Amino acid sequence: MAGTSPPLDGWRRSARTLKRVAPYLWPEGEGWVKRRVVLSLLALLTAKIVSVATPFLYKAAVDSLTGEARADTFLLALGAVALTVAYGVARVGSIGFNELRDVIFVRVGQRALRKLALETFTHIHRLSMRYHITRKTGGLSRIIERGVKGVEFLLRFMLLSVGPLILELTMVTVIFALAFDWRYAAVVVVTIVLYVAYTFKVTELRVKIRRKMNEQDTDANQKAVDSLLNFETVKYFGAEAREAARYDSAMAGYETAAVRTGQSLSALNFGQAFLINAGLIVVMVMAARGVQSGALTVGDFVMVNAYMIQITMPLNFLGTVYREIRQALVDMGDMFDLLDQPAEITDRPGAPDLVVRGGEVELDDVHFGYEAARPILKGVSLKVGAGETVAIVGPSGSGKSTIGRLLFRFYDVTGGSLRIDGQDVRDITQDSLHAQIGVVPQDTVLFNDTIHYNIAYGRPEASRQDLIAAAKAAKIHDFIMSLPEGYETKVGERGLKLSGGEKQRVGIARTLLKNPPILLLDEATSALDTQTERDIQESLAEMSEGRTVITIAHRLSTVADADRIVVLEQGRIVEEGRHEDLLARGGRYAAMWARQSAGEEDDGQRIPRPKVPVDGPEEMSDVAPGGRWRQVLPHGS
Repeated sequence: MAGTSPPLDGWRRSARTLKRVAPYLWPEGEGWVKRRVVLSLLALLTAKIVSVATPFLYKAAVDSLTGEARADTFLLALGAVALTVAYGVARVGSIGFNELRDVIFVRVGQRALRKLALETFTHIHRLSMRYHITRKTGGLSRIIERGVKGVEFLLRFMLLSVGPLILELTMVTVIFALAFDWRYAAVVVVTIVLYVAYTFKVTELRVKIRRKMNEQDTDANQKAVDSLLNFETVKYFGAEAREAARYDSAMAGYETAAVRTGQSLSALNFGQAFLINAGLIVVMVMAARGVQSGALTVGDFVMVNAYMIQITMPLNFLGTVYREIRQALVDMGDMFDLLDQPAEITDRPGAPDLVVRGGEVELDDVHFGYEAARPILKGVSLKVGAGETVAIVGPSGSGKSTIGRLLFRFYDVTGGSLRIDGQDVRDITQDSLHAQIGVVPQDTVLFNDTIHYNIAYGRPEASRQDLIAAAKAAKIHDFIMSLPEGYETKVGERGLKLSGGEKQRVGIARTLLKNPPILLLDEATSALDTQTERDIQESLAEMSEGRTVITIAHRLSTVADADRIVVLEQGRIVEEGRHEDLLARGGRYAAMWARQSAGEEDDGQRIPRPKVPVDGPEEMSDVAPGGRWRQVLPHGS
């Protein structure tokens, strides 16, 4: 794909993700975020100081109860009961400051989540049509969902878990060295080092397994979404079992990876438990011998035990945090890969807005191909005058719809230029270009919302009166009013609750409401019955007055009144003129007209036959409106 960046390796990818996330903790120009971060850190530091001091109160209480407290001990004056109460208050205080930290920080995390989600969503809409037609919607949505969820987690645990854990372990190690013996500190340090090394090693292996599980999960999800979006097609071909087998095959891969993930988790948990308990046993044995020799009090023994248990909990937490952080980095890495995907179609710096004076559209020697090896348009030159209606017809694959996509700038021409009122579409802003063109596509896709919402999409600020007027012009108002909920009727996923013709009329209504100076009608009435088509053709004809209209059509009867008809074949204009002139010429257009006339006569739809001989190429074929393939035979056969 053009513009795709080479993939980064694991650690470079993680470093990139951390670098991208860090500014959300300390954003420029947002003092309230910085204040919350500072307050969160102060609450965290207070919680750790209280937590580390708590075992001293526990020791003093035990020594007071056993009568082993020294007379010069300041805490002795408090008494056993008071020390026990102080111990309980300290534990509650430690928990309270930790929760206060989360209360203060949660808004920072959620703000970052929201901003990054919006950035991703906006970027996806900036990506080209070429990118979107090569990606699967289900997989794309899964990448965004997982990545966004990882933002708040990563920010919170980077700032409020890893750093504080290191601080707490350091403080406990120093206390062991000063209050007891360097050997105690050495055992703690060795235990921590082995624990961390084992955790990181096994977790790295688990991340690879988890990445594979994510790939299988994405594959299964996109197959499910794809199947559900094509629900009718599945039913038409009785393919429920086939789709289920396809989905189950993807889930089987997920199952295998998930089993390996669960098994590796058990291995990780057991190894962590073994190492931390081995360290605990060694330290407790040393403390027990110290009590027996009289070097330590029972309170010292209890304090050593309390500290070891105290560091056991965050160390166990370290395994989980590291595992989740690595997973969050993987998930967010996928999302940042998406954000780093360059937009193929961009506005040039300082590009002005399109100024439509009359609406003249000109294609000047336009070349284009979706792939370099497969050109679609091969030097098309066409001028559509301001207020003129031009129809583009031709067999499938000739490049008709491609012209529409280039006009809307879904793609850029690879040769030549496309201009509106003399302004190259590559030199103006895309927003202004899109605002001046109204499109009614062949297959209108609706949002899963109300009819009102879908029509108002053409111009959200329009009044209800204007919206109803557009619906009436599209001949759908009466149908809408016959529904129990009227304009508030939900249309379902992709508009599936409406018929093809009803969806098309809603699409026409929202384009009518947009009221643009340039209209692009891409098979706009293809889904309608003959009578409705005639009604809407009248509406479109009225709307076309004073506007530039480009009509892409297969059914020639719908474009017979066009000011000019252009016949495309294999990416080149082979004929051009008015309907009567093209029939009189007896070329490609006349052959297509004769073939469609014969097909519609068979279906009871009479179209005047041309009164000229038709000499069409033997190889030229097309689909007649009645749905049958018809071969054009050589003249006289």
